[in-house]
Amino acid sequence: MQRNTVQRHAILRAFGRLDRPLGPREVLDAARSEAPGLGIATVYRNLKNLASDGHLKTVEIPGQPPRYELVGKEHHHHFRCRSCDQVYEVDGCPGNIQPLVPKGFTLEDHEVVLYGRCATCTKPPRAKPGRGRR
Repeated sequence: MQRNTVQRHAILRAFGRLDRPLGPREVLDAARSEAPGLGIATVYRNLKNLASDGHLKTVEIPGQPPRYELVGKEHHHHFRCRSCDQVYEVDGCPGNIQPLVPKGFTLEDHEVVLYGRCATCTKPPRAKPGRGRR
């Protein structure tokens, strides 16, 4: 059991506010508004402790460092934006994947990761106001 510190509360509130899987640097950026002196070592220590205390779950995206999300959510999958590298939750599951499991194998868990561009990165750039052509 860890102490409830200002930093720990700021980190947990960052997860609640952003409501998506976060990496340590994203947590640091989001939590600093409430805990200005927060450092990356404190973030790593708190993420480890919050995960071992059962408050956070590790989200593994192939080829990426681990991210974390709040526990207690329904089964879901993830979408990784190839432009901004943020990870988002995808509601639900594609359904019964048991037929994909090779004969004689036992399925214990699965994770589906979708890749593409998020809504922000898909928007066309806004034209800059200024001079027109002469």
